[in-house]
Amino acid sequence: MESLYPTTKTFSLKHYGIKDATMRYQLSPKELQEEVMQKGQGQLTKSGTLAVNTGEFTGRSPKDRFIVKDHITKDKIWWGDINIPFEPDAFDALYDKVTSYLSGKEIFVRDSYACADPEYRLNIRVINEYPWSNMFAYNMFLRPTNEELKDFDPEWTVINAPGFMADPKIDGTRQHNFAILNFDRKIALIGGTGYTGEIKKGIFSALNFILPVQRDCFPMHCSANIGKDGDTAIFFGLSGTGKTTLSTDPNRKLIGDDEHGWTKENTIFNFEGGCYAKVIDLSKEKEPEIYGAIKEGAILENVIINDGEVDYADTSITQNTRVSYPIHHIENIQTPSIGKNPKNIFFLTADAFGVMPPISKLTPSQAAYHFISGYTAKVAGTEAGVVEPQPSFSACFGAPFMPLHPAAYAEMLIQKMKDTGVNVWLVNTGWTGGPYGVGTRIKLKYTRAMIQAVLNGDLGLYSYDDYHIHSVFGVAQPRKCPGVPDSVLSPRATWNDDEAYYTTAFKLTNAFRENFKKFESYANEEIRRGGPQRYSF
Repeated sequence: MESLYPTTKTFSLKHYGIKDATMRYQLSPKELQEEVMQKGQGQLTKSGTLAVNTGEFTGRSPKDRFIVKDHITKDKIWWGDINIPFEPDAFDALYDKVTSYLSGKEIFVRDSYACADPEYRLNIRVINEYPWSNMFAYNMFLRPTNEELKDFDPEWTVINAPGFMADPKIDGTRQHNFAILNFDRKIALIGGTGYTGEIKKGIFSALNFILPVQRDCFPMHCSANIGKDGDTAIFFGLSGTGKTTLSTDPNRKLIGDDEHGWTKENTIFNFEGGCYAKVIDLSKEKEPEIYGAIKEGAILENVIINDGEVDYADTSITQNTRVSYPIHHIENIQTPSIGKNPKNIFFLTADAFGVMPPISKLTPSQAAYHFISGYTAKVAGTEAGVVEPQPSFSACFGAPFMPLHPAAYAEMLIQKMKDTGVNVWLVNTGWTGGPYGVGTRIKLKYTRAMIQAVLNGDLGLYSYDDYHIHSVFGVAQPRKCPGVPDSVLSPRATWNDDEAYYTTAFKLTNAFRENFKKFESYANEEIRRGGPQRYSF
């Protein structure tokens, strides 16, 4: 059936194998929100924000993410537990089943694009079963103008059918849910899960292959902001490390909070048109910009609402409570979402063992080592069976989204560091004074002060008078930092128990070395020497 909005654009879904469907094309967020409410798929908060429950899945399912193994991918993808191969014939058969399932239904279609830099732009068509999924696509991808829509030619297609359940015995999936990338057909096929993050991560995983392989552009799972003097800062970090919080700074313009490209022309551009932030324990006092962005047009996921008020401390559905909103919900943003002259890179880690310095400066070899490692830690309660801190490593601070071998991305980072002279800092936003359950989380105001000191140039170049080389990790930790007590800068001093501190620190360094074994054959001697050099016995 043709579009119900022919003044904007007309086309048929039959091209995709979807027949006799009612197509709702390019609806506004307000129209989509009304559709959600009419269908009983959500509720509104007192602020007018839409809240939905994503159902069985409240987060990504990494073991159910596949890439079709074909002539484009077979010799380039780093196949394994992260990039799981899927047969082309099996994809074609499953695709036909999904499009048959969508036939005859009311379907929500949106044209949008990724990559703010016009030279790297990727046009996307998103086909959704649910209106709130389509509203998420409006929030998270870049939004074409009406003029651009007239001649819009989609290169990639996302087909999203949360209500379709695969049959693993027949369809080749692990279980009933799946997210599959097909680089030959340029399709992201998602089914059996309502978690909206699969939509954006499908396209961004594709870009993490397309940009380095075809465009000589370094893709990064990071946030970025820019100062008044045009200096760009980049923040790498896994979920829960503070990446979104720390890059959303009232004194600096936000470029983006999750996915960026670093071009050969030395510019940084945002992949997306919105933000997808965790809201666990969110407060207006601690994170005013994100708190203020949660208004009509935003979508809250899996939160508990009492009398129209959101209880951000309630994690009875999931710890991974989220909000998506278009980037213009943040007042202080860079338009367009492009920056130049990267000066500082921050690697964020939430060390639940409480042994890593709250901030330290890395050499190029240490930066490459920690980038490949991508360390953070799991704490009790975040996953079933986790009863004490556990080290968690995700290569390049985003392994589930990286189709190439991590060494390929690390080599691009090293080259960028050599070309630009950018400074790299390791920032621990985790625990101090002991491990999780004993110590306390490093205060956000101290972390902000450390980052501000770096951006102001207050920590200066390395010298013995200003820095101390950590006896276990070998990194350079500053002795003083404006706005931060000296004692906080030394993790060992906060423990008041040297033996316990060093025992725990060596335990963590052993975990680093064990994790790095799978990369040793790809890493040169310079990178290998960037890791902890002292061993426990």
